[in-house]
Amino acid sequence: MPLQNRVTPFGDLVAVEARGLLMGNRGILHDDAQRIVRHHQGRRWIACVTEFRGRRRTLMRPGSYTELFFLDEATALAAGHRPCAECRHADYARFCEAWASWHPDATVNADTMDVELHLDRVAGRAAKRIYPAEATTLPDGVFFVLDQRPWLLWRGFALAWSPGGYRERHRRPREIVPVLTPLSIVRTIAAGYRPAVHPTAEAAAA
Repeated sequence: MPLQNRVTPFGDLVAVEARGLLMGNRGILHDDAQRIVRHHQGRRWIACVTEFRGRRRTLMRPGSYTELFFLDEATALAAGHRPCAECRHADYARFCEAWASWHPDATVNADTMDVELHLDRVAGRAAKRIYPAEATTLPDGVFFVLDQRPWLLWRGFALAWSPGGYRERHRRPREIVPVLTPLSIVRTIAAGYRPAVHPTAEAAAA
């Protein structure tokens, strides 16, 4: 039976077999029986590579952070996770550079970004913060909601997300849509940070 550690663009944790391209964490979310008991712990939500320097982890070990998995980086960003500064240092540096371009007078580091990100991604204790925006103003790599489903904007299309990849596509909407990707991350993508997407996104948009 799969563990409840796969993250959707809504930031929810679901139990599915597929693992995805990235791993990450947002603290210790499980109990000793590997049951999810909290939405997050703290503000440091990161997205990591699945292999790094030969390290191996036992999933959902008691007292250790909950290993989470994402279909791709666009999904991780929509859920509110940023690149890890250790295992994805080059991506983290690119993310910081793009973030700094619209924070010209601010100190940009993991702590300052995480404070702002947390305000953008969570409403209340656990609810996902969703906000309206004109779809035509949003950059590729951003998720929005249509018919209660998450859709990725990519190469002129809207692609329907699923745990296994992107299968369905529509033309990019031109109206106001509910946006899932946190506002600060949308601005960072617009400033030049290009998120990696699952290969099925390129195939669906071709």
